[in-house]
Amino acid sequence: QVQLVESGGGLVQAGGSLRLSCAASGSIFGFSLMGWYRQVPGRQRELVASISSSSITNYSDSVKGRFTIARDNAKNTVHLQMNSLRPEDTGVYYCNLKRGGTIVRNPIDVWGQGTQVTVTS
Repeated sequence: QVQLVESGGGLVQAGGSLRLSCAASGSIFGFSLMGWYRQVPGRQRELVASISSSSITNYSDSVKGRFTIARDNAKNTVHLQMNSLRPEDTGVYYCNLKRGGTIVRNPIDVWGQGTQVTVTS
């Protein structure tokens, strides 16, 4: 059973930086798509950044140039470096692991517990 544990959230002033980390248990991390999502009250959870098993990255338009996602397969971790933070970046950030299914295995879609990021103006 895969489990994800996030860390690194907190309170920061606008223009500051935070680094989120997500540690995964199990042996499938290196084969999985990893993503960071953000949720604010009253809105759907939205993708912030993702990184494939071959380290291809994808970012939402709102964070391009400010956030960087990276993975360390040797340590089963994924990080989100957040720079030039803005108040609109505030929310609960969730780590996600996805691995597609095949005829011999079910797909996997696992979420962490979330970590709060608050950016003050």
